[in-house]
Amino acid sequence: MDVRDETLSDRKAVYQVVSSAFGQSAEAELVERLREAGDSVVSLVAEEGGEIAGHVLLSRMEAPFPALALAPVSVIPAKWRSGIGSALIERAVDRARGEGWAAIFVLGDPSYYERFGFDREAAAGFTSPYAGPHFMVLRLTPSLPATTGRLRHAPAFAALD
Repeated sequence: MDVRDETLSDRKAVYQVVSSAFGQSAEAELVERLREAGDSVVSLVAEEGGEIAGHVLLSRMEAPFPALALAPVSVIPAKWRSGIGSALIERAVDRARGEGWAAIFVLGDPSYYERFGFDREAAAGFTSPYAGPHFMVLRLTPSLPATTGRLRHAPAFAALD
């Protein structure tokens, strides 16, 4: 498996992967809107045998410090539980850390995301429409510059509500 930056020629395959992973096109449309708005910061694909099998996107968000949103993470159903999602998340986290971002926020299953270091308690002080038991943050620096504040995901996320 090769994890690499998404290219223009990957976009149709990425749309199919994301739609397949979620069983609908809403998340694939989110990826399109984030790209179009210039809010996509890190977009990676996992390629196996010349085919795109997974995709991850980190997008710009407003926070009291430089932060990104992790969403969506997509793997074609035939490849679930094969390590592709983990490889994509780990590479995206490494990229964000290397680029100097302070944190990544995610809304998802704590039993999955906590293995990467995402923390529900650390996210509890932030105000967000997504706040709750499935909202987590991953610190990319030894400590967050702030432990409270208002968060705003890129405007494209509003279409999912």
